[in-house]
Amino acid sequence: MLKLLFWLSLLLLMYIYAGYPLLARMLAAFRPIPVNREDGYRPSVSIVIAAFNEAADIRATLENKLAQHYPSELLEILVVSDGSDDGTDDIVTTIASEARCPVHLVRQEPRQGKTSGLNLLIPRATGDILLFADANSHWDVNAINYLVSNFADPDVGYVTGKMVYANQDGSLVGDGCSAYMKYENRLREYETQLGSIVGVDGGIDAMRKSLHQTLQADQLPDFVQPLKVVEQGYRVVYEPRALLKENTNDDSDSEFSMRVRVGLRALWALKDMAHLMNPFRFGLFALQMVSHKLLRYLAFIPLAMFTITTLALAPRGGFYSVCLFGLIALYGLGWVGRRNEVPGQNLSFLYSAPYYFLLLNVASFKATLAFIKGEKKVVWNPRKG
Repeated sequence: MLKLLFWLSLLLLMYIYAGYPLLARMLAAFRPIPVNREDGYRPSVSIVIAAFNEAADIRATLENKLAQHYPSELLEILVVSDGSDDGTDDIVTTIASEARCPVHLVRQEPRQGKTSGLNLLIPRATGDILLFADANSHWDVNAINYLVSNFADPDVGYVTGKMVYANQDGSLVGDGCSAYMKYENRLREYETQLGSIVGVDGGIDAMRKSLHQTLQADQLPDFVQPLKVVEQGYRVVYEPRALLKENTNDDSDSEFSMRVRVGLRALWALKDMAHLMNPFRFGLFALQMVSHKLLRYLAFIPLAMFTITTLALAPRGGFYSVCLFGLIALYGLGWVGRRNEVPGQNLSFLYSAPYYFLLLNVASFKATLAFIKGEKKVVWNPRKG
């Protein structure tokens, strides 16, 4: 039984992190589905931003959106302030008085969270395409052009851009997080060629307004809304030319808290949209949902099982001993990373990757425990770092 659990856990871990990406790459090479982009395509667009106490960042964010190389007459910006009390509203109002395109402020009282804010804001949008931005994210000046070029293809309903983490002080979590995003973005390239991607960034997304659906306050819009688009028969694709710059969290505690929160809401989203994991109805996309999201969030289970069985079987020598040394290296390098993260030392990938890998799995474990207890996260605080 120990041997069986050992091999099952090892093979499952290999599939989650290497097997599925290789499978997606092979399937994409066998039957690629192109996106018929048109770079001159210019629909009307509405940028929507949810903000809570973002006085430190909202001015730069709005100025960044107003600097986009897109016609003013086809552009509007809408901001929902979720009970902000730090001067965020005043800054938005000041920017609106001088902006080259309409900038609208809507206040949500009492504070109800991002999803409720977007539900309130989007019916007021006039653009054919909705663009979702975070209150502290900065886009490349051509981001809108690249995003909307995909909607020239009538089969495309949702587009996500490419997040590039800006690590100001060389902090450890930033390095690991950047490597993780490189891995995710490559996988999104393969999934786009398969038809639709499973996960999006949220800070640089676009969708047809006609496809938008009102969500429950506790649902994660960055996850559920794209799945609603797939449910309606449209594609969700990745546009690597549309760049988003965002600072990483500068310490593991804030990164860990964010990952727990996102993981918890993602698990509820998987529960709400579980019918998309039915291969008889959604075919290959069901496999993508299970492989890329469900198994990824539950990867701590085979990781723990592999660790326990390896410790039990290592005295027998051979391959089991090799695996034990590998685990010692993984946890040891992660521990060194954790020890050196606090002073913000710019450590190499050798330490940051194991550290971030373990951080993600522990965060998923904590999120799963909260999910089992029935906990939900609706409101959020500005991300620091």
